[in-house]
Parts: sequence; structure tokens; C-alpha cells
Amino acid sequence: MRKAQLALIIAVAGGLAACGETSRLQVSDGTGPSPKLPEPNKTLIPTVNIAPAVGWPDGAKPTAAAGTQVAAFAEGLDHPRWLYVLPNGDVLVAETNAPPKPDDSKGIRGWVMKKVMGKAGAGVPSPNRITLLRDADHDGVAETRTVFLQNLNSPFGMTLVGNDLYVADTDRLLRFNYEPGATEIKTQPIKVVDLPGGTLNHHWTKNVIASKDGNKLYVTVGSNSNVGENGLDQEEGRAAIWEVDRATGNHRIFASGIRNPNGLAWEPTSGALWTAVNERDEIGSDLVPDYITSVKDGGFYGWPFSYYGQHVDVRVKPQNPDLVAKAIAPDYAVGPHTASLGLTFAEGNRLPAQFKEGAFIGQHGSWNRKPHSGYKVIFVPFSGGKPTGQPVDVLTGFLDKDENALGRPVGVVIDQQGSLLVADDVGNKIWRVSASN
Repeated sequence: MRKAQLALIIAVAGGLAACGETSRLQVSDGTGPSPKLPEPNKTLIPTVNIAPAVGWPDGAKPTAAAGTQVAAFAEGLDHPRWLYVLPNGDVLVAETNAPPKPDDSKGIRGWVMKKVMGKAGAGVPSPNRITLLRDADHDGVAETRTVFLQNLNSPFGMTLVGNDLYVADTDRLLRFNYEPGATEIKTQPIKVVDLPGGTLNHHWTKNVIASKDGNKLYVTVGSNSNVGENGLDQEEGRAAIWEVDRATGNHRIFASGIRNPNGLAWEPTSGALWTAVNERDEIGSDLVPDYITSVKDGGFYGWPFSYYGQHVDVRVKPQNPDLVAKAIAPDYAVGPHTASLGLTFAEGNRLPAQFKEGAFIGQHGSWNRKPHSGYKVIFVPFSGGKPTGQPVDVLTGFLDKDENALGRPVGVVIDQQGSLLVADDVGNKIWRVSASN
């Protein structure tokens, strides 16, 4: 048995205590348009720093930014991860988790990662449903809850075009007929296109967004590994954003080399497509910063051969210098190992003036940095369609004094009243951030 494998077993057997190296930089050093990128620090024992998922004590809630307040929009959900607001103000929430993927848990590393994810709160079975929440009296609390869709397969992204509701399951994109005001859908879906899934399905979440004219759909497909260690043949169609023709289901790779894209949104000033991306692990607490970026048609963003443009990752064999030479550096780093997932622009919000123009980002928090990073919602100011300045904390307090995770933010969206909704898949709540009275 290799020493690294033995070390991982010992770490898990010892209760998944923090092990490995420690950050030498601040999270802010790995933030902004020009983050600091130290030399990789690949250690015998990868940094394992779990924030055990414990949930919120009665009456507890996150800390909201000055000028705002936070309250529960909905509670008692089952692993809520993604949100979508329908035209009538109803809120759809994907209650979901990873599908069975037995080939992703093989070997020592797979076994260890399964234990890690379980301790972090991601080991529960997937509810496989979408729930509808309705706040008919506009008091900031959903008084009606119905099962909108069920018997799905690890659903995540949702988008509505006319009366066509698209849902991105982990292995296919589905279309349902939606009647305005409906509180449930019982009709069978139509498959638009198959998506990469299967028994080895490392990054399983698939998001979907429609073009402004509704003719195209854009779908995120994460990589099937950290840095190609399962073989590049397992990465066909992955680490990419697909463009799907809505009428025919024909698709092409719109952008590639994007390790694990999740959030998708159209920037209001430029009209550009932006995404939030989780970068690679296991080369130190300070590498590699997660990022948000505009996405160029045909653009290649480095994964797995390089990161942040043309910084070569020597772990990947064989290398591809021709592709590395084309790698585009992201627009804006949001800190190493923050697990930034949710992304929505500020358009339509009624929060204080500092949140008028920019992007809200849900940072789920990662296991591969000491000390912890992420576990909050941030706002990145924009000007003229581009990020500017340092992020502003919107919601914090998701870790307690003992570094337990009370909650973990994921999807973010602006509701019909201009408040920010945040899905919390450990706290099993939807938080609502509004302007203070």
C-alpha cells in the first residue's frame, strides 16, 4: 500500500481531524482580478479540514450585512440546494443530493472522500424532488409548500421558457409543460438531451439557463475527477458548458476546461454569460482560487492541464502544451477552496445601495483548506459589466466557535420583492435577506 493511501486511512480513522499543511496567505490574497498564486504545496497527506455539519440551534440564524436583515423564508426542507423564481413569484427549490455513483467510491481515495463528504453533510440520500414555495401575502415567509416534481434523478438547475420548464437532472435535461400558477406537475417529461452521468459521476450537479431569446439553453457539466486522475477518456463532454438547441436538442461545447461550473447568469450591462467555478484540490491551502468569469464562445479555461491561465499542473499526464497556450485566465478570483456555487446578479434587488450593481455568490465551503474558507454569501461589486474592488460579506456566521457547520450556503436568487434568497443544504432552510426596516 502506498504511503499516501495509508496516511489517508489513518486520517479518516482518527476522526477526520484537520491534517496536512496550513495556509500561508489570507483568503483575500486569493481574491480579485489578480490573485496571488504561490508555488504548489503537494504534501504526503492532503489537507483534510472538515467542518462537521450540525445544523442550526433553535432560534439561531446567520449574521446579515449592515443595512440588511435575515430571516427564514422556509424551514424543514431536505437538503435544499438550488433555487428558481417563477414569473408569479413562486419559488422552486431543488431538494437533492448526489446520485449513486459506485465507481466514484472505489479505491482508498474514493473511500476516504465518501467519509469526508458524509461528515460535511453531503452523505444523505437524494430526495429527488422539486418543491414549490409560495408567499402569497408577501410577508417574507412561505406559507404554502407543495411537491412540484418528484421521482427525479438528482435534479439541480431549472429554467422556464414560455410554458416549457427545463430541469437538469444529473444525467439528462428534461422538459415539462408548466401551467402558470400550478402547484404541481404530474405529466411525464420529454427528454431534451442526455448529459454525462453514469456510475463514475464525480461532479454530478448540472445547471441550466436559457438565452435571452429563449432559443438556446446553456448547461454546466463538471469534471469526472479532481485533475484527470480517472483518465482523460472519462472526461468526454465534461468540465464544460454546453449549448443546447432548445428545439432539436442538438448540442455543442460552448466553453471547456472549466473544472466544475455551477452558477450561471447573464450580466445585465454587457449581456455576457458568467459562471461560478470550483477549481482543483490537493496542492495546498492557498491553491487554487475558485472564480467567477465571463464565458467566451469557444474559450478554453485550462482544466486539467493548467490553472488560472497558463500555470501548468504537473500532476496531469500526459500534458497538452498546445491547449495550455490557449488557456484563458478567469476574470475574478473568489478565494481558494471556498466552493463557490451560487451566482446571481443584483438586477432587481432592493437591498442597500452598495448592492446595486454586482454579483451575489453562495460559498459552500470546502474541506481542503486550513483554516476554513467559504461558508458565507458574498457580493462582488461590478462597474461597466466588470468586477471591481473587494467582495462584501452579505451573510456570515455559518460556522460556530468550534468550527462546526451550522449551515452551508448554495444557490442564491433575487425574489419578486427584491430580496435575496439563499439555499442552505445543511441547515435545511431557505434564508431571505432584505433591507432593514
